[in-house]
Amino acid sequence: MSPPAIPAPAATLVLLRDRAAGPAEILMIQRHGKSKFAAGDYVFAGGKVEADDIPDDVERFVRGLSPEEASARLGGDLEPRKALGYWVGAIREAFEEVGILLAYDRQGDLVRFTAENRDRYEAHRTACQSANPAFFTMLRAEDLTLATDRLTYFAHWITPEEQPLRFDTRFFAVVAPPQEPVVDGHEIVALRWMTPTEALEAVQRRDITLRLPTIKNLELVQSGGTRADEILGALRGRTVPTIRPRVLQVDGKPVPVLPGDPRWY
Repeated sequence: MSPPAIPAPAATLVLLRDRAAGPAEILMIQRHGKSKFAAGDYVFAGGKVEADDIPDDVERFVRGLSPEEASARLGGDLEPRKALGYWVGAIREAFEEVGILLAYDRQGDLVRFTAENRDRYEAHRTACQSANPAFFTMLRAEDLTLATDRLTYFAHWITPEEQPLRFDTRFFAVVAPPQEPVVDGHEIVALRWMTPTEALEAVQRRDITLRLPTIKNLELVQSGGTRADEILGALRGRTVPTIRPRVLQVDGKPVPVLPGDPRWY
């Protein structure tokens, strides 16, 4: 038997916003049907953490988070600069996939897309989709600082050893800036703002498909409150367990088993 594949580091960002009247909703995005991982499923924005997410001068582009603090918040078992890469990767992936950019401009305000700068940022996004280093090229050119101080770390999942494609994924949550998301048309083919309840009900109706970590994290967000600030407050500072499911074959069908289940091994 071959040894399990080594999980690649990945970061996922749960983007929240409050409805004018009603509970907070989450940006759910549908992966392309031919994707190697989670094909056709609705997921949160995110992807692999790349070496390009940790340039030599990465510290100058983050706010309110040192490498040492990043490592401590992720449990303290990662080299500090690698830990910081998870925060950077989550923000970069959100920009590439849906065009949401969590960054401060030179005046210290969250970036807003306007008639004057929209074309420029769309060009930056296209460049980032072609080559990851273009993200820091944009940060330098626009004199931006990433809003890492706004992200709340709240979950850690590792793909089962039985899977050929594996990820070591850290989940973050944040209130989305006042920007309209737009799918990239490559990895992501559709998006929907949904409350956790709406997303879980849509699964029951088979309108959408969700992976187990997405379902469990929607349930976690759902339990935190109804408004975005309440949810982030409930998630902030929680003890984050590492969850690595196993996959059993029951009647010829794969069944995920979570730690704590007597069948887990």
